[in-house]
Amino acid sequence: MTTSQEVPQEELLPATRRALLHRIAVGQAEGRAPSLVAAVVRGGRTVWHGSRTSVEGHGPDENTQYRIGSLTKTFTAVLILRLRDEGRLDLSDPLEKHLPGTGAGEATIAQLLAHASGLAAESPAPWWERTAGSLRPELADVLGAEPLRHPVGSRFHYSNPGYTVLGALVERLREAPWEDVLRREVLVPLGLHRTSGSPRAPHAGGWAVHPWADVMLPEPVQDLGLMAPAGQLWSTTTDLARFAVFLARGDERVLSAESVREMRTPAAPSDAADLAAGSAYGLGLQLQYRDGRLLAGHSGSLPGFLANLSVSVEDDVAAVVLANCTSGPQVTGIAADLVRIVAEAEPRIPEPWRPLREVDPAVLELTGQWYWGTQGFTLRLEADGGLALEPLAEVGRRARLRANGDGTWTGLDGYYAGEPLTVVRRSDGSVSHLDLGSFVFTRTPYDPEADVPGGVDPDGWRGMAAIR
Repeated sequence: MTTSQEVPQEELLPATRRALLHRIAVGQAEGRAPSLVAAVVRGGRTVWHGSRTSVEGHGPDENTQYRIGSLTKTFTAVLILRLRDEGRLDLSDPLEKHLPGTGAGEATIAQLLAHASGLAAESPAPWWERTAGSLRPELADVLGAEPLRHPVGSRFHYSNPGYTVLGALVERLREAPWEDVLRREVLVPLGLHRTSGSPRAPHAGGWAVHPWADVMLPEPVQDLGLMAPAGQLWSTTTDLARFAVFLARGDERVLSAESVREMRTPAAPSDAADLAAGSAYGLGLQLQYRDGRLLAGHSGSLPGFLANLSVSVEDDVAAVVLANCTSGPQVTGIAADLVRIVAEAEPRIPEPWRPLREVDPAVLELTGQWYWGTQGFTLRLEADGGLALEPLAEVGRRARLRANGDGTWTGLDGYYAGEPLTVVRRSDGSVSHLDLGSFVFTRTPYDPEADVPGGVDPDGWRGMAAIR
């Protein structure tokens, strides 16, 4: 008999596979989708693929193309981050610096990536998703006479024209069509051979399903023209599974792990409804806190098609869901459920603990217990050589810190993100205290021998009898 320990870890257990199949079967049936395909990634490789269809005796496979709509925006964002990493632009640059005369030049490139530019959600009528891109041959036709709906940078407001502008920026700086740049810089290096701007057989047809009757209407397929960087692409679950691995880990041929981590970081002001829903937006990536886990990815829709890619970096699990109908199945929820099913049924097995190969005594000296005023913290040396600051109580400010190579450190997240940590030493070389963004951390509460702002009362700590 084969024990559970003998099951190859890259394979899903039968019960997990059945739960995944059940979830997409319910999604296809209740959502009344002509077809629905899905894939699950774990540990950097696809471990499951499933499909459901209304066609007897035939089902789409992992190489069947579906249109992915706004998931295209994430690909466009990758191209912009590549330009930034090459030094061709800075995310804080106003658009006008690189693409003058748009009427939206005050917005920065970061604000355009994060949908905080203030631009309108859509281009002027007629509806761009169901009309030929040739109706909008110039950026002025996409942006309209009054492109702004909100003050620049004031709030998150999803904008399709914003990504059209970013696509035009790519074309200006690369001196080549957006799709050619995408193929050369992203699709080919990542092996996304079935991702393209136009459909390639085999591909699904797009359908509208009548809301009150089980009948369908074919949706037209339009070339989006200048709007292509916002929603043009077709792809497969195989290709998008590979793209999910890239969004979790990075790939030095395209973007570093640090740059894709930046994409997964919230970058736009959220309104109350977004906060209540646990959603935010990074640089070309939607972020959602669901079922106790943070999911990064993007959804997409165009007439006849729905798409979602969701990645849980902490669980090392991702899911892709594609359907060929205008509305119906909640593909974002289905993808989140696929991630949850695998993460909960087969939780990630951590790597074995191993001691560090070597350690700097000056860094080891910093570990242990510290106090900011009267609040206790611990400072721990992590396996990657960074430091982790944790409160002793359940609540308090946490931070990971990166060594700068000169004895100082920089906060990576939370309240202390970007803040400097300096180790202050006495004349004999021993550690006096830590200065973290002007906050003094001492080995004992209000250490009188440290440089505590405001000083420490020379009479020291006292009980009630001494106060009377």
